[in-house]
Amino acid sequence: MKQSTLPINLMQEKADQTVHLLSAFQSGDTSAFSSLYDLYINVLYNYGHKLTTDKELLKDCIHDVFVRLYMRRSEVCSIENFKSYMFISLKNKLCDEIRKRIYMSETAVEETNPVAMDNVEESYLNREKEKWNNMMVDKLLKQLSPRQREALTLYYIEEKKYEDICEIMSMNYQSVRNLMHRGLTKLRSIVQ
Repeated sequence: MKQSTLPINLMQEKADQTVHLLSAFQSGDTSAFSSLYDLYINVLYNYGHKLTTDKELLKDCIHDVFVRLYMRRSEVCSIENFKSYMFISLKNKLCDEIRKRIYMSETAVEETNPVAMDNVEESYLNREKEKWNNMMVDKLLKQLSPRQREALTLYYIEEKKYEDICEIMSMNYQSVRNLMHRGLTKLRSIVQ
């Protein structure tokens, strides 16, 4: 196994594990459901925390998403990307709950600030700008060596600590620092 493909292999391993657990869960194995819960609870919590600061609401919504998954286990094999499915389910549940809270609120309609049309346009423009930026980052990263790209991706995109990167890439601390420095220097020279 090449060291530079380790994170990809880990992601593939998690995806394969998820497919296996979903199949076992659909067949009635409740321990597979528990394993799915353990595998995705922290990922969902971290994602949801970016959408709301209300920790209790977030926990309740995550719980509801898993309950709904359990109740609809006959449909789980039709899910192509389980992680995306769970993210979308959580986002939708949070939106529903926030809408309910606003609807049931004691606040008079006149006191609320509806979203102006400017915000919709601004939001769209921000999403387009983010897509363009992501495309440019991908283009720049492709000009680095595979090891440099892996180190920078682990540090800046996956937000791993240097110690974790050292372990993942089977390198010592100074070698990782040097690799990242060379990668950043190359990126700066390309951009200028």
